[in-house]
Amino acid sequence: MAAVPVASPEATPADGRLRITEIFHSLQGESDSLGWRTVFVRLTGCPLRCTWCDTTYSFHGGEWRDIDAILDEVASHGARHVCVTGGEPLAQKRCLVLLRRLCDAGYEVSLETSGALDVAAVDSRVRRVVDLKPPGSGEASRNLWSNLDHLRAHDQVKFVIADRTDYDWSVEAVRAHAIDARCQVLFSPVQGTLAPRDLAEWIVADRLPVRFQLQLHKLLWGDRPGV
Repeated sequence: MAAVPVASPEATPADGRLRITEIFHSLQGESDSLGWRTVFVRLTGCPLRCTWCDTTYSFHGGEWRDIDAILDEVASHGARHVCVTGGEPLAQKRCLVLLRRLCDAGYEVSLETSGALDVAAVDSRVRRVVDLKPPGSGEASRNLWSNLDHLRAHDQVKFVIADRTDYDWSVEAVRAHAIDARCQVLFSPVQGTLAPRDLAEWIVADRLPVRFQLQLHKLLWGDRPGV
């Protein structure tokens, strides 16, 4: 078995600090890393206010942590996969440093980002999961469409869908921007709002080149933080 990555010995305090809501060890519940043991680093703060957001507790508070200390805690869990999430992690500029340091340490790193902030400077080794916002989110006007130009085959674009209007909008977005030709496309229902079966049947009926997903962590542990 391959050794679990450890923090780089070249780490320096000059890399600074980030405001952290929580760091926890669980199973990845979404994306193409579904089911892998993963350490989640949840950064505090978000400039968006999506109607269906399930992490509003990360908007405020948190504590400042040195990036060295963050890497030490990540290493303590012995997982190869690390997901940097939020809130909106890119709202903190030093998130880019954390992502690079995690990649340098040998982790499989993913970034969950709203799609409202520029991803161009994100380390190319990171799997970027860009969450484009349909109208039902209340934040569709914030989508930064130029982000699509920076995506690679290992990245993903996610649409969280609340109703048929959101679905039709998402289908048109995939087709108009040929997103499925750039990277994997994920369609997810808003929990408790859109029946998963309805979304699955729409995808099948329309023969869409997208991947249906449910939030595995919520099926296992319910709607609570830290899982």
